[in-house]
Amino acid sequence: MTDPKKMKLRAFHLFARPSALEGMARILDFGGTLNEYNTANSPRQADTLALWSDWLAVGDDMWSAIRTYENALPKHRRPTR
Repeated sequence: MTDPKKMKLRAFHLFARPSALEGMARILDFGGTLNEYNTANSPRQADTLALWSDWLAVGDDMWSAIRTYENALPKHRRPTR
């Protein structure tokens, strides 16, 4: 599994990332007035960005699985690069 500290959050491009102060303010925001989202110019662009980020996440997962598999192999059977 990929180290969460190194993992890229590619799937959340439409969600704004609040600062620490905004995060604390959201605790008391019962009406959801502080919710903020990144926008796209059109629905098609939003879909394209979402699809692209999904495939990037799939690629990250595949590379993580490949590294995990390679690390599980005995040293004499590991592929050389």
